[in-house]
Amino acid sequence: MEISLTVLITVVLFLSIGSVLGYYARQTIAKKQLNTAEGKASSLLEEAEKKSQEIVLESKKKGVDILEEAKKKEREKENKIAQLEERLRKREEILDKKIDDIEKGRDFLEKKAKEIKDVRKEVGEIKRQELKRLEKIAGLPKESAKKILLQLVEEESRDFLGKKMKDLEIGGKEELEEKAKDIMVQAIQKYAGSHASEVTTSVISIASDEIKGRIIGREGRNIKALERLTGVEVIVDDTPETIVISGFDPIRREIAKITLEKLIQDGRIHPTKIEEAVEFAKGELNKKIKEAGEAAAYDVGIAGLDPKLIHILGRLRYRTSFGQNALLHSLEVAHLAGALAEELGVDVNLAKKAGLLHDIGKAVDHEVQGTHIEIGIKILEKFHIAKEIINAMKSHHEDYPFETPESMLISAADAISASRPGARKDTLENYLKRLHDLEEVALSFNEVEKAYAIQAGREIRVFVEPEKIDDFGTIKLSRNIADKIEKELKYPGEVKVNVIREMRVTEYAR
Repeated sequence: MEISLTVLITVVLFLSIGSVLGYYARQTIAKKQLNTAEGKASSLLEEAEKKSQEIVLESKKKGVDILEEAKKKEREKENKIAQLEERLRKREEILDKKIDDIEKGRDFLEKKAKEIKDVRKEVGEIKRQELKRLEKIAGLPKESAKKILLQLVEEESRDFLGKKMKDLEIGGKEELEEKAKDIMVQAIQKYAGSHASEVTTSVISIASDEIKGRIIGREGRNIKALERLTGVEVIVDDTPETIVISGFDPIRREIAKITLEKLIQDGRIHPTKIEEAVEFAKGELNKKIKEAGEAAAYDVGIAGLDPKLIHILGRLRYRTSFGQNALLHSLEVAHLAGALAEELGVDVNLAKKAGLLHDIGKAVDHEVQGTHIEIGIKILEKFHIAKEIINAMKSHHEDYPFETPESMLISAADAISASRPGARKDTLENYLKRLHDLEEVALSFNEVEKAYAIQAGREIRVFVEPEKIDDFGTIKLSRNIADKIEKELKYPGEVKVNVIREMRVTEYAR
């Protein structure tokens, strides 16, 4: 028991000593560690203080630099402001000087204006005094004297002015006529197409007269079937080796001609074969129409036309106007218009297209209601032809106003083609009526004594009564007659109005 107590006391004692020693050891270690941290903290503080001093010094240096830079910029701005102020001051001085000069000039102008006003007033007063003096001397008021003076001047100058006006008119007209003739002649010489008149019959040559009986057929059944199917008259008479086809429709005549030629070549002629030949002829005719349209477009040098429009153009090959073939006429107009356009420096291609298509309405005018110009405009619009071409072609009969130089050229080319000798046929009645109407227009004026239409209606010679009109008045009368002819009559080309005033005085010497 005692041993256990001793051991226990010893253990407790050791534990107490160990605790005390551990406490002191821990305190020692802690002090050491504290000393080490304080040293580090001190060194860090010193280093931070050193760096802060450096930063402060650097900041002060930068602050000084910024301040110097700001002062420098401020000095520059002050210099600029000073320069601007100097410029403004100089401008103000110049402006003040100009204002002074303007004021002086205005004063000078006002002074001059006043002087002019005074001079005008003085001149006006002198003029009034002179007028009163003149009225007193002449014994006439101002208006009466003015009227008499003007009348005297007019009477003295009338003959002189009339002669001068006539000379100028004649000279200018002759020069323009010569130039126009030269251009027309050159254009006509460039193209010399066929202009033989079409007739209403077609002739077929046969090898022998034996074929005539076969064409007529038993009791005339073959010839009757042919006439019924084609709508023409087939004339088989005693003319040797000839059969004549008569009809006003060129297309029907052509179908009948192709049919007969096919039948003669085949040798078998009877009603059934005639029907087959007529159908064949219609197909052949459509090919010919298409080929004629293509050939016309190629001849003029036009590409890109719609095939349907080409076909309509080809139909003009079998259309006549006053005996003139419409397609040949259109080709001639196209070439003449192109030549004229080239001479005058306008659009040649446009003139050719408009010339070729100017009578396109005639291809269907017997099928559609309206004039050939209106129908032609609708056809060209349907196929989207350019507006410039339509404007050029629609004025060739003066139903529409001339809008472009090309429209005038188409009208001129159309008149040239139509007026060629032998190109067209006109009845004697229409010819005589045109001349009679021309004379009636001239005789409708009171001053006219006699009038004669000459040169196939291209000139009207007018004789006036000298007591009713003077030389100056004949100029005005000729213009009035020409204007009335233009308004009331239709004629190809132009009409020359020749007014003649003749004064005869008789006296006897005794």
